[in-house]
Amino acid sequence: MAKPATPRPSRAKAAKAVGADHNRPRPEAPDDYKASKEELREFYRQMVLIRRFEEKAGQLYGLGLIGGFCHLYIGQEAVAVGIQSALEPGKDSVITGYRDHGHMLAYGIDPNVIMAELTGREAGISRGKGGSMHMFSVEHKFYGGHGIVGAQVSLGAGLGFAHKYNNDGGVCVAYFGDGAANQGQVYESFNMAELWKLPIIFVIENNQYAMGTSVNRSSAEDQLYRRGESFRIPGIQVNGMDVLAVRGATEEALKWVKAGNGPILLEMKTYRYRGHSMSDPAKYRSREEVQSMRDKSDPIEGVKQYLAQAGVSEDELKKIDQDIRKIVSDAADFAETSPEPELRDLYTDVLVEQY
Repeated sequence: MAKPATPRPSRAKAAKAVGADHNRPRPEAPDDYKASKEELREFYRQMVLIRRFEEKAGQLYGLGLIGGFCHLYIGQEAVAVGIQSALEPGKDSVITGYRDHGHMLAYGIDPNVIMAELTGREAGISRGKGGSMHMFSVEHKFYGGHGIVGAQVSLGAGLGFAHKYNNDGGVCVAYFGDGAANQGQVYESFNMAELWKLPIIFVIENNQYAMGTSVNRSSAEDQLYRRGESFRIPGIQVNGMDVLAVRGATEEALKWVKAGNGPILLEMKTYRYRGHSMSDPAKYRSREEVQSMRDKSDPIEGVKQYLAQAGVSEDELKKIDQDIRKIVSDAADFAETSPEPELRDLYTDVLVEQY
């Protein structure tokens, strides 16, 4: 494989990364996940589904069929797929910010209801009233989709508390970005999670730019995996462009949390190819920088190389690609032809009880 632009730390560095106090137990430095051929195929399928779905969402936004804000996940596919492939749907809970389409697809939620939500239709997963930024599925234990930067981290701590209180064996994964990593409520949540030894994995999706400012310019400590150290939360920095590195780190994190050690922090060094949202022209970086990341570190191309080494043919991959294109096309057709919510629905779901 081509050398990634944001290499994963060596075992020695990763071991050091998780904390300086050697008197306390720490998680092992993770190895890359050893995936079977079938698992590699599934990783590829899910990542291509997210990529094609997001490309189609961008097209529908340009046509005016998606309103409001729309934040695409293109380039970051390895993070959601690598992490959530290790989780147990219906048992482990997931919560994230407003760049949420990829996480929902990686958790097996129907592309039709996601696309219908993007276009504001009654058949959408939030009945067309949440849109791109506010999706939710209690059935899948996917708890949003949150528009307030960093707010989901505190809610994630609450989900972790619920898992511990109910003794259900579940773990919460709370995603947030490098911009949200500078929000105060994140550290209040860290403190409570460590005090109560909550079963939660905090995941920083460091796509390098927050909204439009480089992490190196906006963060005094730009090695974000260290952000939990003052709360005794170990951290590991991971190459978030490599799905096997992500899955390997997630396995180690799950082992740590399920052993009753409390929270852990994973910094995923990743990259988004599009702007912060569809309204962002991304003039704060060069086209050459983006193209270099695509050429050297694209997560889907990386999986294709793993598949080639495993003996999977180009024809097999083309068949997967064709199937995915049909799924996404059908989702767009479903969304465009589904009815909008009725006007009376403006007054529902405002409060838990109806008055």
